[in-house]
Amino acid sequence: MGRIDGLVNNAGLLHLAGFEELDEDSLDEQWEVNVKAPYRLIVAALPHLRRTGAGRIVNVVSMSGLRFTPGGVGYVMTKHAALALSHAARHHLFNDGIRVTALCPGSTRTDMTAGRLPAEADLTRPETLAAIVSLVISLPNSATVATLPVNWQYEVVG
Repeated sequence: MGRIDGLVNNAGLLHLAGFEELDEDSLDEQWEVNVKAPYRLIVAALPHLRRTGAGRIVNVVSMSGLRFTPGGVGYVMTKHAALALSHAARHHLFNDGIRVTALCPGSTRTDMTAGRLPAEADLTRPETLAAIVSLVISLPNSATVATLPVNWQYEVVG
């Protein structure tokens, strides 16, 4: 259609491994999917987003970009980097009218969490996150959300 008004980077790869057990191939794969791919997509979409004067980028980062959880050291490292990417893009693109949000959901009912948490857990649902993305991209340039943590349970972040 000749234009891009928004970009939602919503891919993530988790390899469960402890600090000393993480192998290089798994770590490299997580960097490719969790950090480098969103960066590349942002750069590719920039000419189109700039033309709108009100482009939107939402990077679905993860609560793991805000704190550490045991068992996924590569995931946590790359999600922290994805959060830094979001902040860098937000600052770099602000004067072009492009607004960037890092959406940081906790455990969400997806294939990634299947079997890892109790079946009865009231996890955040994908459609809830879709509604949040819709809200964030619909905001005017005068209202922007830099980082938005979303969780299904009480959790101290920091």
